Amino acid sequence: MIDFQNGSFFKLKQNDEYADKVAQLLLPDEKVISSFKAIRDGVVFTDKRIIVVNVQGITGRKVDYSSLPYSKISAFSVETAGTFDLDSELEMYFSGLGKVKLEFTGQTNLVEISKIIAGFAL
Repeated sequence: MIDFQNGSFFKLKQNDEYADKVAQLLLPDEKVISSFKAIRDGVVFTDKRIIVVNVQGITGRKVDYSSLPYSKISAFSVETAGTFDLDSELEMYFSGLGKVKLEFTGQTNLVEISKIIAGFAL
């Protein structure tokens, strides 16, 4: 599993590449809502959970998929981009896991993502 305790994980940008990569992991009635990618790693928001994709090793053949169900979120925080600080952040607190912090670049609509999380977690 990814070590989420070491501060921010990576900076993500909207990208559908990982939506295809996690398709084999989805339940028959589960649907992808949004997908993001950093240099090698990614995050996929579905209608049931968040799947964090951590590509490992030099060749990138080894991949860790961490499944974070919305039902385990006890609190979350959204920080939108500003004038000088162009990055936005999403912090979620999972029971049994602790804090997970994801950083997004540029034009990511974290307000919309927070509505999705609230709809499933509250």
